[in-house]
Amino acid sequence: MGMAWQSGTQRIGCSQRVFPYISAMVNNGSLSYDHERDGRPTELGGCTAIVRNLHYDTFLVIRYVKRHLTIMMDIDGKHEWRDCIEVPGVRLPRGYYFGTSSITGDLSDNHDVISLKLFELTVERTPEEEKLHRDVFLPSVDNMKLPEMTAPLPPLSGLALFLIVFFSLVFSVFAIVIGIILYNKWQEQSRKRFY
Repeated sequence: MGMAWQSGTQRIGCSQRVFPYISAMVNNGSLSYDHERDGRPTELGGCTAIVRNLHYDTFLVIRYVKRHLTIMMDIDGKHEWRDCIEVPGVRLPRGYYFGTSSITGDLSDNHDVISLKLFELTVERTPEEEKLHRDVFLPSVDNMKLPEMTAPLPPLSGLALFLIVFFSLVFSVFAIVIGIILYNKWQEQSRKRFY
């Protein structure tokens, strides 16, 4: 999952988007961020966050509970959370990374990320929910088609590995013997030219 801070103002068709803008995307490794369109093709949702030249800290909360992604922000300095993005059906496997960026397309801005605080939430799950959570291997979002990644090839068995090494050695020895024979014939011919 990635978060992007985007800066500036952009007008595409009829829709006006005011920047800085917070957007979220889920990627299984097969997508790239479209800088020309500020990530709109892969965006799950977003909101404007006017955070330039403020004299107080701004905060962002990203919560992922039971396949539900929620992003809230406190950018007014009032210690009150406002909703930014809410996306149900997000499937994130364990062991992946969280990323932030403040450069997108032609527009960029300087945003200092002072800290990231990560907490594991304890959530009561039924055995069915726990099995569904364990069975997630690639990030995805319900009702959003991500390009499929090719599955990795299964590892070679011991016999297959042995046969590959054995025939590689036989081929190497065969190539060396042929090379020696050709070299000896070449030397023999080169000696006959000088007599």
